[in-house]
Parts: sequence; C-alpha cells; structure tokens
Amino acid sequence: MKKLFLLTFFLCPLFLVPAQQPSPAPAPAAPAAPRKPKLVLAIVVDQFRLDYFYRFGTQYNSGLQRLARQGAFFTNAHYEHFPTVTAIGHSTFLSGATPSLSGIVGNEWYDRATRKQVTSVSDPATKLLGGPADAAGSSPHRLLVSTVADELKMARPGAKSIGISIKDRSAILPIGRTGNGAFWFDNKTGNFVSSTFYFPELPAWVRSFNEARAADRYLGRDWTSFEDPKTAPFEKMPEARDEKYWAEMQRTPFGNEILEELAERAIEAEGLGADDVTDVLSVSFSSNDYVGHEFGPDDPRVRDISIRTDRTIGRLFAYLDKKVGMANVLVAFTADHGVAPLPEKMIERKMSGGRIPEESVLGKVREYLTETYGPGEWIAGKSGPSAYLNHPLILSKGLSIPKIREEAAALLRGQPHMFRIYTHDQLSFGQTSDDAVDRRVRNGFHAARGSDVFIVPEPYFLFEKTGTSHGTPFNYDTHVPVIMMGPGIRPGKYHRRAAVNDIAPTLATLLEVETPTGAMGRVLDEALR
Repeated sequence: MKKLFLLTFFLCPLFLVPAQQPSPAPAPAAPAAPRKPKLVLAIVVDQFRLDYFYRFGTQYNSGLQRLARQGAFFTNAHYEHFPTVTAIGHSTFLSGATPSLSGIVGNEWYDRATRKQVTSVSDPATKLLGGPADAAGSSPHRLLVSTVADELKMARPGAKSIGISIKDRSAILPIGRTGNGAFWFDNKTGNFVSSTFYFPELPAWVRSFNEARAADRYLGRDWTSFEDPKTAPFEKMPEARDEKYWAEMQRTPFGNEILEELAERAIEAEGLGADDVTDVLSVSFSSNDYVGHEFGPDDPRVRDISIRTDRTIGRLFAYLDKKVGMANVLVAFTADHGVAPLPEKMIERKMSGGRIPEESVLGKVREYLTETYGPGEWIAGKSGPSAYLNHPLILSKGLSIPKIREEAAALLRGQPHMFRIYTHDQLSFGQTSDDAVDRRVRNGFHAARGSDVFIVPEPYFLFEKTGTSHGTPFNYDTHVPVIMMGPGIRPGKYHRRAAVNDIAPTLATLLEVETPTGAMGRVLDEALR
C-alpha cells in the first residue's frame, strides 16, 4: 500500500501540471490600409479620340504625357452605348450606367410627359445664376442613377464635389445630384454661371472670377500654331467684347485655358483636397469638341489644340502638386466620345462616306405619313434624326402606334446608306441580334424616353450638312482613352478590352464606397496595387 501511495504521489504532477508548450509565433501585422486620396480629379477632354495619343503624342511633354507614363493606360476602352454624344458620355463617366439605366438618352429629346423638347439638364424649376435675368437654369434632375461623387458624399458627409466645364451638361452630369456646385460658361455674358438647384446665389469666388474678366483676355488675339507661331494664325479673335467674341473664344484653346484657371480657383476657394476626407473635382474641356466638329480630326487645328491641352492639363497638375500634392490625387481621365473624319476626306481616301441631311430623313417620314393618312403634325419631337411620333394624333385617327412605327422604319430601311433601323417595339421586346452594334443600341434604349424609330447610318455617313460629328455605335465614335493615375493604381499599358463604364466601379472600390446604382462595368483590378 505504501509503495502504491509513493508511486501515485510522484506520478500525479504529470497529470496535474500541463506540459509547457512552445510560445505561438506572433501574428503577422495587418497590412496597412491603403492611403485614401484627398482628391479625385475626374478629367474629360471632349471629342478626344484614343489615337490622338499616337498621332500627336511625340509632342506631349506635360499633363497628357504624365498620364500616359505614370498612369494605368487602357488602350482598348470603348463606350458600350448608342448614341455616342456628350451628355451620355458625361453621365456614364462617374455613374458607370448606360442610357437604359441612367435615363440620359441624348443631348436632347422629346419629353412625352410635358410634350416639349428638352435637353439632358434643362430644368424650368430652377433659375440661372450669373447669366441673363430670369433665364431658366439647369440641373441633374433627369439623371436617374447615382455617381461616384454621390456615393462618396452619402458615405462621408464632409466630402465635397464640384463640376466645371464650358457646357452645362458636361459640368452637371459627372458629379450627379448631390454636387456642391456645377459651373459652366454663358455666351451671352461671358460669365461662368450656375443654377439655383445648388444654392440661392452664385458663390463669392465665382463672382470674383467673373469680375476679373478672364474671358476677355483674348480680345483681338490670334490663335497661332504652337509648333510654328510664325505661320498664319488659325483664328483671330473679334475685337469687340460681345456675344460673338465669347462664342468664338470658347471654340479655341483659350476656352480650355480659362477653364483651367477656374479649376485652380475652385480648389483654393472650396478647399478641395485640403483635409483627409476625399473630395471630387470634375473638369471637362469642351473647346476640343468645338474645333473638331468644325474642322475634323485631320485638320492641323485639332493637332494644335491637342498639344495645347497637354500643356493646360500639365498646369493643373503643377498647381495640384503645390497645393495638395499629386501623390494625394487620384486622376481618372477619358473622353466623352470619338469623332468621324470629314466625309469628303474619306471619299478622297477612296473610303465610304457621305452626308444625309437630318431634315431630309425626318421630312421623308412626315411626307409619307401625310400622303398615307392625311395632314397633321406627325412628328412631335426628335433626338438627332430619330423621330418621336405624335401619339395623340395617331390614336385620334384610330391607328396603331406600333403599326405606324414599323411603316416609318420600313420607309427608312429603303433609303440609301441606312445601316440599321430599329423601332421602339423591337427594342422593348429584345428583337435584335447580339453583335456589337445591336448591343450598343439596346444599351442606349430607355423605354420611357426613347424615340419611336432609331437610325444608324452606314459608317462614315453623317446627318450634318457641314463639318463632322459623332453619335454612331462604330469604333471611331466609341474608342476613347481611359487612364487612371494616383494612389492605389499600378502604372502600365493595359490592352485588355475595357469600357468607360468600368471607371465608376473601380473608383468606388478604391474609395471603399458603394458602387453607383446603375454601374454596369467591372473593376479594373489588373491595374490596382
């Protein structure tokens, strides 16, 4: 018994005291949270085709060069909607939505509810600030989806968003409904203006900018070649300070220059990027579009304004380097659409091309319906050459709206140089094929706002009588640069297919906010650190 007791005494500690285990290795430190940018700088250059980087790039040595070398450059990015016009491009940029979701179906269209022709941002419920007395203002009230700026402001109430451009739609649509202010240029006064949608009166810093008359600095000035200033000037500015001068000034590189100055003033006055809450500044350079429409992409003026745009964006970057530090700025850069060469230039090259005046298209529809069913205002409105038929008139005559649509479409299908004609009913019921053109047309269709007949001309055929334009689902109108640069971005050239719709979800991911409501793109994760 004694032996058993001693054995138990000596063995008990083996059971009562656990064996000492090796200390666990320390847990790896959590990766540092990625630094949030202080400012998102969203830049659009209106009508800036992707190939302008290739054709004129040897002359870029400032802003555009910095973007191409230090940014993630997506060389095969496209718009995936039709028509490819300014309002839709700008609404897509920071929303990621196609017109089928955003409701922005053109620069203008016929509103069946009010029975009036409207623009994408016209708003009779607002007043213009800084322009002619009693003029109606503009607002984003027709935009049906959120933007990155909206999502950022809802997630972080201290965030600010400002939009500026020469054009109202280009200033308003990128920042969405919650913007702190949008500012655009008014031809009648030479002022930058806004709307009572944002505030009851124009901010003091904008009034001060207008009073300094920056827009009048170019009176009587010549626009000469940047590369060879001794050659004959491209344009001479009018000498008189009036509406004609202000309209001409914005159709030269001078319009971009004053916009860049306004951007600097906005950064300073609004304190953009001044704290740790991310702000948004959207800047859309419109002057390139005016020059391109008049002269076409092969004209030396387009080369010149492209080179000058490189320097103008470089000045904005230099200012931000000093004010905020470009290391704290996340830049998203694109264009709102491309452009077709002049049809006459295409014919000279032995390519297809020509002109189909818009009024002749609408006129044929009017003529046919009048001859077949009697007199009346058969076309209530339009979006480009696409007709909105007069539904009350059709019904009053006991006719079927789908039948009249199809008759109008059949008439147009028989006209020369029509690539495809669609009816509202075809698109409503998905009665299309699935190639790139049909997909883009479907993406551009919004049932409540769409026209009755949709017209796609053959490639390089225009509805304009002079100059050139854009709007088709073909690559020369859809192919644009997409570049992102700044915190969280891996520089390089990326040749995988991308869409402008991808910018918004990518920014939302980097900013850690909700993806905008209608965004249909993917996150460009190959370019994220």
